Amino acid sequence: MENEVIEFDIGLGGGGEGDDELDIDDDDEDEMADSSPPPSACGSGSGVAAAVGGAGGSTIDMYIPEGDLDLEPYEGMEFESEEAAKAFYNSYARRVGFSTRVSSSRRSRKDGAIIQRSFVCAKEGFRNLNEKRTRDREIKRPRTVTRVGCKAMLSVKIQNSGKWVVSGFVKEHNHELVPPDQVHCLRSHRQISGPAKTLIDTLQAAGMGPRRIMSALTKEYGGISKVGFTEVDCRNYMRNNRQRSLEGDIQLLLDYLKQMHAENPSFFYAVQGDEDQSVNNVFWADPKTRTDYTYFGDTVTFDTTYRSNRYRLPFAPFAGVNHHGQPVLFGCAFLINESESSFVWLFRTWLMAMSGQPPVSITTDYDSVIQSALLQVFPQTRHRFCKWHIFKKCQEKLSHVFLRHPNFEADFHKCVNLTDSVEEFETCWLSLVDRYDLQDHEWLQTIYSARRHWVPVYIRDTFFAEMSITQRSDSMNSYFDGYINASTNLNQFFKLYEKALESRCEKEVKADYDTINTSPTLKTPSPMEKQASELYTRKIFTRFQEELVGTLTFMASKVEDDGDIITYQVAKFGEDHKAYHVKFNVLEMYATCSCQMFEFSGLLCRHILAVFRVTNILTLPSHYILKRWTRNAKSSVLLEEHSTDLLSSYLESHTVRYSTLRHEAFKFVDEEAKTLDTYNVAMEALLEAAKRVALATKNKGRNSMANGRTREDPVSDGGRTSYAGIDQQGMQKHLSQDDLDKRLEELSRELDHANRKCEVYRANLLSVLKDIDDHKQQLSVKVHKIKLRLERKRGRE
Repeated sequence: MENEVIEFDIGLGGGGEGDDELDIDDDDEDEMADSSPPPSACGSGSGVAAAVGGAGGSTIDMYIPEGDLDLEPYEGMEFESEEAAKAFYNSYARRVGFSTRVSSSRRSRKDGAIIQRSFVCAKEGFRNLNEKRTRDREIKRPRTVTRVGCKAMLSVKIQNSGKWVVSGFVKEHNHELVPPDQVHCLRSHRQISGPAKTLIDTLQAAGMGPRRIMSALTKEYGGISKVGFTEVDCRNYMRNNRQRSLEGDIQLLLDYLKQMHAENPSFFYAVQGDEDQSVNNVFWADPKTRTDYTYFGDTVTFDTTYRSNRYRLPFAPFAGVNHHGQPVLFGCAFLINESESSFVWLFRTWLMAMSGQPPVSITTDYDSVIQSALLQVFPQTRHRFCKWHIFKKCQEKLSHVFLRHPNFEADFHKCVNLTDSVEEFETCWLSLVDRYDLQDHEWLQTIYSARRHWVPVYIRDTFFAEMSITQRSDSMNSYFDGYINASTNLNQFFKLYEKALESRCEKEVKADYDTINTSPTLKTPSPMEKQASELYTRKIFTRFQEELVGTLTFMASKVEDDGDIITYQVAKFGEDHKAYHVKFNVLEMYATCSCQMFEFSGLLCRHILAVFRVTNILTLPSHYILKRWTRNAKSSVLLEEHSTDLLSSYLESHTVRYSTLRHEAFKFVDEEAKTLDTYNVAMEALLEAAKRVALATKNKGRNSMANGRTREDPVSDGGRTSYAGIDQQGMQKHLSQDDLDKRLEELSRELDHANRKCEVYRANLLSVLKDIDDHKQQLSVKVHKIKLRLERKRGRE
């Protein structure tokens, strides 16, 4: 809001509109200010209209107040002070039906003291549209023209006795006067009494807004006209209250931030000020939030709907999701000013605190101002409006539809959440608005125009760390729920803020403990499930397990094979109309699904896992294991560098070799079984290949036992082996019991790994034998058919 100054006329009759008292309407509602309502609104005035001759023969309507003449001002009337004269004239104006203001004054040349003062009708003078201060600047909300040149006035001057005497009085007005039931709308008569202020303070402290407070006051006083002021006055009074309280507590806030920074230089905070050095916005981020962002800052939620204090200032936390699916904090802000420039400042400051690394995606409230600021600071970040906030807003904007049509909510939910493609959503949306006759509903048109920023089918190609498109993420719930409410002041806020942080930290520690010290129950004999249970945190593994077990109800059928990429149709039995399509690159072990669950959540869907099952992929390829979901998410060691995970690395490389060989063999079999001649050639080639494989296996065994040691043994040189810088001969003589126990554990692990390798070999061998047997039967049938055709041909000859 631009700064405004209260000014007074110096001279009668030509005043600008700046003489009016300052009034701010926060709701942009039409309010009656210092002007009286138009005749149609006022009804009959409380004065007598008389026609008198004007200049040039024109007729001027004069409005003369009626009432007790004893209460009217008159020349020579004395008052104890200037303020007493002003109060009397304003009381008279209230009885008559007009508003007053202070106009001109005269000062003594000797000491500069005021010796004469004029009080006028608020409609005195005319607006000066050519005045420099209004001509040179753009007026965003022009005020209604209220000056009509009314001459009604009261002038008083000071006497030698110190008393003030009426020196001039004009009774007649050139406009209609306001009836008694509307006088409370006139500016000079809108005053908040002491008892009313007390009640407002009490209700404001309880978290009530100006609209509800005015409703309570109206009931208390028996009508709006008896309250004595409007909702705008109540709103302004509450705003001033907040500002006065905030001026004291804001220093407590700054002192707290300075103290935290002094204790730990990694504590970041910034304060935005304006031209008059007052505080506009505040941002801070403690060291833990800045560190957590390096691990989990790929997707961020910025929530401004949480007004957590009695000043009703938007408290805006930046949050994300950790490796347990819990909300994690990335910084906080108090927004005293919610302009676009303030949001730009906040986002740039936050980015600076996070080492300049923008997130992949960000979720915010549905707000065009925030959207514009984000485009300036994060042009490459995918922006999403919070779908659940939009749903909540729909319940307000479409309440009449919800009441009239009980099925509308379910249909709306189905259209947004359960459509699988853009085309399906568009068709469903058109059907929805037609069915409920909502083609012209402005709110629906607005959110439809923004559909690319909140409807799942448009945004699920981007990572948002959500486990399900239809369920609300925990990160969208306020990080501080249960700790901060509308009656919390800033002094209390930081104590509760620290309690919330401690609680969240304890929950993370508990989740870490459960993940490390307890083992989940496996539901399948799949090596992939065991691998996932050792890599993922408990909650993430549970979600992955649901998808893995879910593959048992799906069938994957190959529908296209162009050599490098195979396309599978995956659907439940008998539900081919609800099929998903998976494209699988066998050589690169890379798959994509039409549901895009991996892109959206970072976990493989049951459809890709079903394809892995039918293609005998036994373990998760490393590029499908996001480190941010693993129990080592906060470790500096990359997942691929775990030297202890020998089984996983072995299974993965073995699976790649097996799948590639199997894929090529199937192509060979399909091609060579077409004719008898190609079949015979193929069989000879397979026999030759089998001999070469046997020879290679035999040579491998010899090489591995060369020099009396296995390939896994350390490399020897003249009886001395370098092992982590230790002399092996000396070590053999000085092995302690601990060393022997350690070595025994290593050998036990190797034995366990070897046993598991055997199980994998056995599973693969059984699968290969089954495939060979199936193809042998197919070839036998084909050979039998070829023989029958040859016999028939010979018979005809």
